[in-house]
Amino acid sequence: MSQEDYPFVPLDFRSFPEDEMLERVSEFCRDLSRRRTVRDYSDRQVPRDVVRQAVLAAGTAPSGAHKQPWTFAIVSDPAVKAKVREAAEIEEKENYTRRMPESWLKDLAPLGTDENKPFLTTCPMLIVVFAQLWGRDENGEKNKHYYVNESVGIATGILLAALHRAGLATLTHTPSPMGFLHRILERPENERAYMLIALGYPKDGCKVPDLERKSLDQIAVEI
Repeated sequence: MSQEDYPFVPLDFRSFPEDEMLERVSEFCRDLSRRRTVRDYSDRQVPRDVVRQAVLAAGTAPSGAHKQPWTFAIVSDPAVKAKVREAAEIEEKENYTRRMPESWLKDLAPLGTDENKPFLTTCPMLIVVFAQLWGRDENGEKNKHYYVNESVGIATGILLAALHRAGLATLTHTPSPMGFLHRILERPENERAYMLIALGYPKDGCKVPDLERKSLDQIAVEI
């Protein structure tokens, strides 16, 4: 097989003058620097079409062999959110009281977190990101997926940026183990929960920890 055996289309690519390039990426950086994890949500409802567009943006992520090994479960049913919270808090209680070493608990202390996760029910919507470990072709035959964690991680990052860009607050939650999400949401056998995202609008008067992000010199090297 050669490249000629598959359809290719012209690349839709836009280039910009250097000064515009710098302004565009700087504005993007300034906007993302405002993104913070939010634990206190109002009951204001989130426009579902906005969330759908954010998920579509996440679906533009590159993936191994273009398998697109992700599923985004959008959850707004209060009863389902309650089940998720109950199961998550059971696992988190085990984490905070038995599984986490003292050093981990010490690192978490400035964030004010514990096993109680009220945001899972106070936020108007959850997105549970599932990684598809394998898929099926048009004939129903099982086929392999490649670089699943890397691909889903990139897509999740784009999703968080898109939701922030739309004016929504988010929180990433990874209660370990997360098998309860597979059970509660009745997902197929090829999917495994990757991340749980709470989203909505911050509650009036919402406060976040006073944190400082690393500088460019601390996160990059030029060789």
